[in-house]
Amino acid sequence: MTSPRLPALFLGHGSPMTMITDNPERAAFEALGAALARPQAILCISAHWETQGRTHLSAGDHPRTIHDFRGFPPELYAMRYPAPGSANLIDRVAALLGEDRIARDDSWGFDHGTWGTLLPMFPDATIPVVAMSLDRSLDADAHLALGAKLAPLRDEGVLIVGSGNVIHNLALWREAQGTIPAWAADFRSRTNAALIAGDTAALTRFSPDDRAAANAINSAEHYLPLLYVAGARLPGDDVALFNDTIDGALSMTSVLIGDAAPLAGIAGVQSFSI
Repeated sequence: MTSPRLPALFLGHGSPMTMITDNPERAAFEALGAALARPQAILCISAHWETQGRTHLSAGDHPRTIHDFRGFPPELYAMRYPAPGSANLIDRVAALLGEDRIARDDSWGFDHGTWGTLLPMFPDATIPVVAMSLDRSLDADAHLALGAKLAPLRDEGVLIVGSGNVIHNLALWREAQGTIPAWAADFRSRTNAALIAGDTAALTRFSPDDRAAANAINSAEHYLPLLYVAGARLPGDDVALFNDTIDGALSMTSVLIGDAAPLAGIAGVQSFSI
């Protein structure tokens, strides 16, 4: 299989309302999807699929669209993302991670962490997609290591997407909405610096008294997809940051690791070559 090397993306997805409102984050996703070389398949690690003991992969010819949220406008519940699945991609991931590490799962599908980011990028929903769960029995370094094992997919026509939020604490967001708390600004600054420098230890190991990390990572499911993308970094990759905003205890920071050229023309991009 010949294909240009594709980037690994971490996409800050925020509220489902991002999908039906006019906002710069959605506009950036749309522009990036139009500028990327078209993937042959997409592997999406979603904050909204947590498992125990194994990493699950969405099986089936056409996984269902899951509306895993409550209290939103009816038009969100009417949205569908009918992308095909990919048995070939599942088999390739199993070969990279080990059959004993994965589980083929036809009970799940595309939750809003998956379709909520892919729909604006690839609205035709014709690219095969496999959703990937977070095995919560693993520690942070093990999630990072899985990302490194997945890196060869980038040279095989597969776009790796991690979907979550670097800072995600809904309880604190209700208190701090409309502000940028000092702890959130501190955590964003440290995380961005670690991503640019390739300092993976700074992304996975935090002292017990690190209040900023405790507040930002909180229950961790929105942070962990970032580690897969950081782990999939290859020699010579650029690191580009976009949508790098904070609202209270929620950040929309998105990260491209690879060739940053597709982000040209998108406002607010910070690109770094190491």
